[in-house]
Amino acid sequence: MRIRRLAMVLSNLEPHPCNDVDLEQYSTDGDLASRLLFDIVSFGDIDDNSLVGDLGAGNGILGIAALKLGAKEVIFVETDIEACNALKKNLINHEIQNSSQIINEHIVSGMPFTKVDLIICNPPWGRQKEKADRPFLELILQNKSVAHLLHSSNATHIRPFFESKGWTVEMYGEAEFALPAKYSHHKRQRDKTKVGFWRLSPN
Repeated sequence: MRIRRLAMVLSNLEPHPCNDVDLEQYSTDGDLASRLLFDIVSFGDIDDNSLVGDLGAGNGILGIAALKLGAKEVIFVETDIEACNALKKNLINHEIQNSSQIINEHIVSGMPFTKVDLIICNPPWGRQKEKADRPFLELILQNKSVAHLLHSSNATHIRPFFESKGWTVEMYGEAEFALPAKYSHHKRQRDKTKVGFWRLSPN
């Protein structure tokens, strides 16, 4: 599948409802998700035997992209039941529910999680609640496999957090992330921020 075709498929998914400001819910658009997943493939981090974990999966856009690009199975972890309902609909519509598992739980430090070959996620950046991304980062450490994050390109805590544990950290790309005026604290009708593409790998 070509990147443009994947972007079109992802753009037509049932959208993330994005109703909970405390969870920092923002939709990842199809172009951004397809670019991330093609980069992951170019690193050789997905193949047809890959078991992938999509943390904070929302409507499943990243994990679905992984399946479209050849991953064997994806475990989607999402706390919001409305997002899970959108995710289920997307899996059924694309007939990939048999290659998927949905875990409707809140991500917390130390939670039990099946060992996967790759983790992908766009965690909360901590704009509403300080260190909201910490359970995601700790679950990546716990899993001890390569992870790819969509996170602020200005984040200063990711590199020292992982390098102090002996991991290799690379921010290999950057893009604009759209922030529509979804919540009451937004002053503008539409805004944007810089998102970095981060690759984390244990040594």
